[in-house]
Amino acid sequence: MRKSRLSLFKSTSMLISVVGIIMIVSTIIVVAYVGYSMVSEGITDEISSGTQYDELAELKSSYSDLVMKFDSVKSTYYAGGSEQVQVYNDARLELSRANSAIENVQSALDAGKPSNEVDSRIDFAKEKLKSANDAYNTL
Repeated sequence: MRKSRLSLFKSTSMLISVVGIIMIVSTIIVVAYVGYSMVSEGITDEISSGTQYDELAELKSSYSDLVMKFDSVKSTYYAGGSEQVQVYNDARLELSRANSAIENVQSALDAGKPSNEVDSRIDFAKEKLKSANDAYNTL
């Protein structure tokens, strides 16, 4: 009777030890996975953010070129009369909308918004810049 209790105690304590080791190993694996995921996600976000900053710089450059084009024809339209001034101001309004959209992209990047939201704002800014360019071409 005494031997069977001792045997039962040994097998129970061995089982507890094995389960403890398995739990420790599984905890280490889970923590390593979570750490790897966080680091991987951070790197991916930084790469995506870098690309978005490049697109923002491209948008700003296109906007600056368009502003120079608008400024070069401004005196012509202001010398023409009130109807031509109105046409120029309407086109210039599209340029202002494009600038607001570009600033919106900048604020999203500065605030650390999610990548998909920044991408949608970049697409919107590209549309506004295109409409401003179309407005200039109709002048």
